[in-house]
Amino acid sequence: MTKLADLLRRRIADEGPLTVAQYMNDALYHPDYGYYTGRDPLGVAGDFITAPEISQMFGELIGVWCAMAWKSMGAPDAINLVELGPGRGSLMYDLLRVSGVAPGFGKALHVHMVEISPALRARQREALENAVPDNAPTWLDDFSQTPQGPLLLIANEFFDALPVHQFQRSDNTWRQRLVDIDRQGNFRFILSAPIRKGPVTLPGLPPGLPVFPNGLPDAPEGAVIEVCPSGIAVAHAVAERVTGHGGAALVIDYGHAVSSFGETVQALKRHAYHDVLVAPGDADITAHVDFSALAFAAAKAGARLYGPVRQGDFLESLGISARAEALSAAATPRQAEDIRLAHKRLTDEDEMGALFKVMAVTGPDLPAPPGFA
Repeated sequence: MTKLADLLRRRIADEGPLTVAQYMNDALYHPDYGYYTGRDPLGVAGDFITAPEISQMFGELIGVWCAMAWKSMGAPDAINLVELGPGRGSLMYDLLRVSGVAPGFGKALHVHMVEISPALRARQREALENAVPDNAPTWLDDFSQTPQGPLLLIANEFFDALPVHQFQRSDNTWRQRLVDIDRQGNFRFILSAPIRKGPVTLPGLPPGLPVFPNGLPDAPEGAVIEVCPSGIAVAHAVAERVTGHGGAALVIDYGHAVSSFGETVQALKRHAYHDVLVAPGDADITAHVDFSALAFAAAKAGARLYGPVRQGDFLESLGISARAEALSAAATPRQAEDIRLAHKRLTDEDEMGALFKVMAVTGPDLPAPPGFA
């Protein structure tokens, strides 16, 4: 067991069961014992790998997308380029490397990295050293700290790591799922008392945004609904920014395009599934992103929504096949095979191409961005 497990046991004993979101938040972000607090979880030696680590092509194409969005905004002299949850900094490094694709684009960028992990911040600083000659990056704890002004924002595998609440249908009513401990001190799921009729509120949800836009629906026994207040809040805040100051945001993650029933919270350790309730703080915990909920929150702020579309289709529309061919032409046979496999992993329907979705959020005056026309 972990130190965090002992802490959570004492908390439950003193204060009662935790919501799934409280448990997930501490497991991932506790300031002393959280999963992201003191480690670099990425790569073959870590617990998982993300698209920017698979191939430079991913970050390069996102860079092209940003440059084209910038031009559609009238090429402002200064623009905030923000990445949420930047991992090791690989995506931003590759994005900035191709910023010269549009004259003046690189010079206009003010780069901001929203990252709370000290370990990952250190890796990002190493990756981006001397990568932004005109404006050195700044690191922020939260999107709200981003300076006012036009915005380009990238969120690749950010929303899936935000805590979710779970509600389960039981005995013809809805109850919230909670984390408790049994007599042996093991963590277990239990259900709350029935939810009374009337509006449901959750901490962190922006005022005026309902937990369930269409109300609590009828559902079969055992059905689970997941709600991510912090994700909804970020989507709403980003949409307010691009609506008020101009700009575009790109959300790339795995999840479902339409809100639906399903329990998706899962843990991952050393590239294999891990019991969510065992050794909190020692494994990654994620949940599928509800793109429909993010879109609803963004639309309420006045933004335009595009997608979600499949990642494979999005990357192909930006020219990943042509880029792979160009890289292969100057590669050794082994490098060419690596490029082929990376291309397949990013775009193939049976790999990341269909599970991962891409959604754009723009100000109301911008045309449809690349990949969504």
